Amino acid sequence: MSRPVIGITLDSEPPGGYSKFPWYALRANYFGAAAAAGGLPVALPHEPEMAEAYLDQIDGLVCTGGAFDVDPSFYGGGERHPTVKTKDRRTAFEFAAVKGALARNLPVLGICGGQQLLHVVLGGTLIQHIPDAVAAALAHEQPNPRDEPGHAVKIARGTLLHRIVGADTLEVNSAHHQAAKDVPDGVVVDAVAPDGVIEGIEAPRYRFCLGVQWHPEFHISEGDRRIFAAFVAAAAGR
Repeated sequence: MSRPVIGITLDSEPPGGYSKFPWYALRANYFGAAAAAGGLPVALPHEPEMAEAYLDQIDGLVCTGGAFDVDPSFYGGGERHPTVKTKDRRTAFEFAAVKGALARNLPVLGICGGQQLLHVVLGGTLIQHIPDAVAAALAHEQPNPRDEPGHAVKIARGTLLHRIVGADTLEVNSAHHQAAKDVPDGVVVDAVAPDGVIEGIEAPRYRFCLGVQWHPEFHISEGDRRIFAAFVAAAAGR
């Protein structure tokens, strides 16, 4: 059986470090997790005008995270918080790719910042900086290493996520300062942190549309592995 092609969005950096010119990068475990689940991962550079052409070639889309934010202008967020950092060409490409993938009913998995972008594409808005908006907030930018759990999340029964992980709670890592703020029509909140911050969303009207605020590519739990397995299985049409 051939492997479904899994498109994975890249991060981008300005000159410096790896190269004196602008460069793409992404942690290897994004690709490793997709391959371990049975997919054929391919990297997607930031070419907004080619988003539809890329979608012609893939069976599922992973929208990844990164140390940047969706521009508040995409969701009517008002004045930009001082902590907000944008990568405009990346967001333009990912917005076009996610919107196009959903229009085709291709499986979509949004991870961390990718979950936030997915939420915006689905009509939602974002908390621009959790410490300023959530009383007694957890350390969502955890001080311990990212390959360790930072806190637990409660999984809502009856959701796609609950069916996938088969558990009411999950230990997850945490590396974000923004989060989904609301619940637009057609979106279901499937995971919540102890401080009330939304940690997972899904849109049941699509074949597979799931966003998680943590990083399941680290395989901290069996639930993380199951998320990738279910996504790749959907991309394979199973």
